Amino acid sequence: SNKQTNQFFLSEPIVIIILHSFLFTFPPFSLQQGQFSNPETPGYVGFANLPNQVHRKSVKKGFEFTLMVVGESGLGKSTLINSLFLTDLYPERVIPGAAEKIERTVQIEASTVEIEERGVKLRLTVVDTPGYGDAINSQDCFSTIISYIDDQFERYLHDESGLNRRHIVDNRVHCCFYFISPLGHGLKPLDVQFMKAIHNKVNVVPVIAKADTLTLRERERLKRRILDEIDEHGIKIYHLPDAESDEDEDFKEQTRILKASIPFAVVGSNQQIEAKGKKVRGRLYPWGVVEVENPEHNDFLKLRIMLITHMQDLQEVTQDLHYENFRSERLKRGGRLSSHGYILPMSPAYVLPCLLAFLHLPLLKQQISELCVHLHPVLWKKHTHTR
Repeated sequence: SNKQTNQFFLSEPIVIIILHSFLFTFPPFSLQQGQFSNPETPGYVGFANLPNQVHRKSVKKGFEFTLMVVGESGLGKSTLINSLFLTDLYPERVIPGAAEKIERTVQIEASTVEIEERGVKLRLTVVDTPGYGDAINSQDCFSTIISYIDDQFERYLHDESGLNRRHIVDNRVHCCFYFISPLGHGLKPLDVQFMKAIHNKVNVVPVIAKADTLTLRERERLKRRILDEIDEHGIKIYHLPDAESDEDEDFKEQTRILKASIPFAVVGSNQQIEAKGKKVRGRLYPWGVVEVENPEHNDFLKLRIMLITHMQDLQEVTQDLHYENFRSERLKRGGRLSSHGYILPMSPAYVLPCLLAFLHLPLLKQQISELCVHLHPVLWKKHTHTR
């Protein structure tokens, strides 16, 4: 073996010289074809192509977004959602009668649809809340909605803390359109209580429904009244991020107009009406046509632009603010059973029994068992019975 090693070290310089000569005499085939030639000025490295790589990967993976709509019945929530995304999310919906609404409680209906536009796929989930505000006593009507939001946070935390984290479905609520009736003179007590209950859990966007029932002066007066009451009660609604200094002037002006339009006064319709020689989506009245996508008639187009252009920011605020607040509070409380029946991975009642499965020392095993009984006697009793 020593002889072979010596022979290798003696021949190594010769091999290096041969390879060096070969590479400089015959460059790689791709270099000869110009595939790796410099496309720009000298000094070009190529990491400027990283955004294109992220774009291709994101387009291939697709996007996920969950939108919740909350408001009293008859405000046009379903019509507005169908108008926003040009789809029919509720093809088989049956509108209940007055007698059925008396005993009806708040329900959660999640509809998911796959939308593709120019090769970009969006998995849109719309969470509707039929029955909200329909009862005479609506004191606890939003407890079901809060439980649903918390359950989605808890499910995401469980999936994120599990073994397989490659394909986590994000069903967290990223945005909530709260519909305000145009018939009132501002916010109702139910509106104030609900928004105060969820403003730390989800991005709230106030929307004035059926704005075609208001004149322009009444609309502006109602908007100012709603914003004043929101500030008075300390409600945190979603604020659009400021435009960066390096953005173009058109985007800065668009951001300014969107901020000034909150709360959005919208009109929804899925009917095609002929107006001024062209087909438009709108509502036909004896005195004229209200065009849905006309910025001079309502804020529908502004609401859609806000949702589409700031969809990524809505997801980031949900991840960095609302979900992190929920996660920190949940970890502080420890491992309690959730509504789904599982135990959070960070709780001692979950970690310690798993450690016992890999331990073989009788003394250490006994000490950990005593600690488990002391921390969670009920859960430990269930664990010993199921083994």
